[in-house]
Amino acid sequence: MATSLAIIILLGLLINKLFEKLKLPGLLGMLVLGMIIGPYGLDWLDVNTMKASSDFRKIALIIILLRAGLGISKENLNKVGKTAVKMSCIPGIIEGFTIAFLATKVLGFTFIQGGILGFIIAAVSPAVVVPHMLHYIEKGVGKKNNIPILILAGASIDDVFAITIFTTFLGLYSGKHVNIGLKILNIPISIILGIGLGIVVGLLLVKLFKKYSIRDTKKVLIILGIAILFTTLENLLKSKLEIAALLGVMAIGFILLEKSPVQAKRLASKFNKIWVFAEILLFVLVGAEVNTSVALDSGLKGLVIIFIGLIGRSIGVLISTAGSKLSFKERLFCVISYTPKATVQAAIGARPLALGVAAGDVMLAIAVLSILVTAPLGAIGIKASAERLLDN
Repeated sequence: MATSLAIIILLGLLINKLFEKLKLPGLLGMLVLGMIIGPYGLDWLDVNTMKASSDFRKIALIIILLRAGLGISKENLNKVGKTAVKMSCIPGIIEGFTIAFLATKVLGFTFIQGGILGFIIAAVSPAVVVPHMLHYIEKGVGKKNNIPILILAGASIDDVFAITIFTTFLGLYSGKHVNIGLKILNIPISIILGIGLGIVVGLLLVKLFKKYSIRDTKKVLIILGIAILFTTLENLLKSKLEIAALLGVMAIGFILLEKSPVQAKRLASKFNKIWVFAEILLFVLVGAEVNTSVALDSGLKGLVIIFIGLIGRSIGVLISTAGSKLSFKERLFCVISYTPKATVQAAIGARPLALGVAAGDVMLAIAVLSILVTAPLGAIGIKASAERLLDN
């Protein structure tokens, strides 16, 4: 495993620099690198690294979400609150059900099979979106209407809706008794529980750091360790109680910023340094999960489903931002920023196949294709359009 990590770090740094020189997003280079050196390419990464890939990716995602929480002030969040709530559910729900309906016509799926596929694809990728938005927050791009904070907040909750509805359709397929009303009610409950627990943990950390003199580096390790345990708690309670742990992770950073802003800025700087390593690990390992030959098996039908789904998502974004203060250019940027898929699709794309769902192989192929197409195009689109469409 140590050798594989060394390869990932050294080649990741190199390709990141190369793509930046070509005026392309560095994460695109890392995704491509992962595909090349992963098990479906040159197979340079050992089996143990790939087995631990899910945990490594989760830790990297926790790092960037903690950093995100440390960069969102209460004042700015209040300004985007109502629109962020709409952005967190409307685009994903429209995209998911658009794909569900389309799959019945194009692939001959039942509506339940279509729903499983639809809500695998519907989740936007926080791993791609969050780092970009943090960069624009720091640069002051889109500050007038807090566009990066709006997208950051909405995209972070979007996944909760997609994964919950996905598990509901999976339950319906397996014949389990699923109370759909209860599942829908669980979504706001899981969000409230996640944020509530994050706030409690954040307040306890503020008290701890005020009472004891602890170096910033050790504070970062304490916060990171607690955040990882937070997501472990989510897995332990999953059968009884849904908790949106990643939102809780962001809430920890948010409380630290509200209660101790000077300290929070120092901690954010530390997390920025850790992110240099975590970013490489995250995107190279996401790329390594992509089986391009499987993706190509879905062919033209897969592309049609993905792109029509994105049209549905784009309509959802425009509906969510209607009546807000956002200009047309800002709304267009929101549409572009909501296109990348990666993290959730890599995590759950293979579950239907593993559980014996009919056409699970087709679902996996389209999930992989969605990463292959939308992650690069979304990252390039965000980078290319930000300064043209947003105020500095």
